[in-house]
Amino acid sequence: MIKKGVYAAGLSVLNTDRTLDIDATIAHASQAIQSGLHGIFFFGSTGQSQLISTNEKKELIAKIASNKFRKNFFLGTGNNSLNENIDIVKYAMEYDFKEFLIMPPAYYKGNTDEGVFDFYSRLISVIPKVKIILYNFEKLSGYKFSEEAVIKLVKAYPDNIIGCKDSSYNLYENLKLPNFLMFPGSESKLLKGLELGCSGCISAVTNVTHSLARKVFDDFENKISQSKNKQLINVRETFDQYNLISALHSFLSIKDETFKNIMPPLVLLSEEKKKELMGKLKKLEFVSEKNLAA
Repeated sequence: MIKKGVYAAGLSVLNTDRTLDIDATIAHASQAIQSGLHGIFFFGSTGQSQLISTNEKKELIAKIASNKFRKNFFLGTGNNSLNENIDIVKYAMEYDFKEFLIMPPAYYKGNTDEGVFDFYSRLISVIPKVKIILYNFEKLSGYKFSEEAVIKLVKAYPDNIIGCKDSSYNLYENLKLPNFLMFPGSESKLLKGLELGCSGCISAVTNVTHSLARKVFDDFENKISQSKNKQLINVRETFDQYNLISALHSFLSIKDETFKNIMPPLVLLSEEKKKELMGKLKKLEFVSEKNLAA
């Protein structure tokens, strides 16, 4: 069961033929958990989820079901189609996954409160035991949840709508609901969110800032003076200057060339931009000279 903590929207590791490298994807997630994360969400937007086939997703789900970090693994669906969302959720629930990060369908413009409510309502009506974390990310879905829209869903489905990942940042400061998990989508909002009563964060960049983010979280929980929050925010804001998926894969590819594999139309940073990124991170004491020279 998902609870308060620091989570990553996990990266998907690909083979050279751009199929999903299931073992490497799980290994990356496991390492991030061992480095401090409370959990990983597979198949969020950072995991290139809409570009990965349903069959590959199912293969990974079947494999992580028996992994030693099973209780730290969570799922997005990464589909636009209502029926494909239903299919992947039903499949995952056979392996006892119950909680899913689900974004309203993207691509078609003009998403409305009514249409988005209908999307979640139909999914829940088919799978009444599903637990859903709403994914509020207007930049990708073209729809931004209002407080009223979230409240309506929670009132209609109090046992199903259990939280929100807020990557549009219009909800986490003011929306207060009992027994409702609120996760800002950036670790730059982690401490502020915790101070406001949020549950932690679910972030792309915690794939690499895991230890820093966990330190900030633990120090808050233990009422210890913060020593790493400024560095954490600066690192996140540096990555925010680039396409996050491109920047993260470029950063990680310095140590592991497998991360150079990325799904079209996404591309890695240019060598010039990669050096620029690494230089900025070195100034923040986030990477060493060895990383920079690699």
